[in-house]
Amino acid sequence: MDQSFFIGAIGASQQMLRMSIQGNNIANVNTYGFKAEKARFTSLFYQDMAAIEQPQVPYGVGTRLLMTSTDSNPGGVATTGRYQDYMIEGDGFFAVLDPTTNEISFTRNGAFSVNDYLRPTGETDENGNPVQERIWVLTDEQRRLVLGTDGNIIEVADHTAPQPVGIFDYGNYDGIQHIGGTRFLPVDKNGELMMGTGKLIQCALEMSNVDLADEITKVIEAQRAYGMALKIVQTSDEIETTINNLRT
Repeated sequence: MDQSFFIGAIGASQQMLRMSIQGNNIANVNTYGFKAEKARFTSLFYQDMAAIEQPQVPYGVGTRLLMTSTDSNPGGVATTGRYQDYMIEGDGFFAVLDPTTNEISFTRNGAFSVNDYLRPTGETDENGNPVQERIWVLTDEQRRLVLGTDGNIIEVADHTAPQPVGIFDYGNYDGIQHIGGTRFLPVDKNGELMMGTGKLIQCALEMSNVDLADEITKVIEAQRAYGMALKIVQTSDEIETTINNLRT
């Protein structure tokens, strides 16, 4: 009897997580370069099992959310007419460098702009302070620096001319870490970084690949499953209450 309570409780909590994933997809249906996430579930073990380096592995009854996978299918094309908007036709990512942490992440969102940047020259003034020069560079909406085909930041001389934006790629996208809305960080199993084979298109952006009809259908499905899980808890409580009353 206790297991039925756990099945219902675990089912309800996991369906709430699933609805949050679908809700995030729906919220980003108009976000350029956004890739939809899909919930992946797995069955729980029905008994304690010894692990190699741990007292035990996760166990229980029912199912739980194992991971979220990213849908890498391309989105539609939005022609913007802005000179610093770029999209990739085919495979690959843009690379952006956070100047405060030196973290390089990857994105399909090519809504860039031109901003000023103080670049160290490697020299010092008479007081020993590092000398910097102000240049114009290509950045994303958070002023991360866009990397060019040579792996360096892009210094912009002509705001209307096509810039040498680099396209980078990995052997596979399985397990790639989805961060910051449209940004990704690679993991070991994604393989080595290589130059992408996609084609760079100026004055256009890749739209979100979220299918709104599909996401709403999944939300309804999760809501129904959530309701059924709570019904299991309620039914189990009624049965246990009846049994306890029979004993008296």
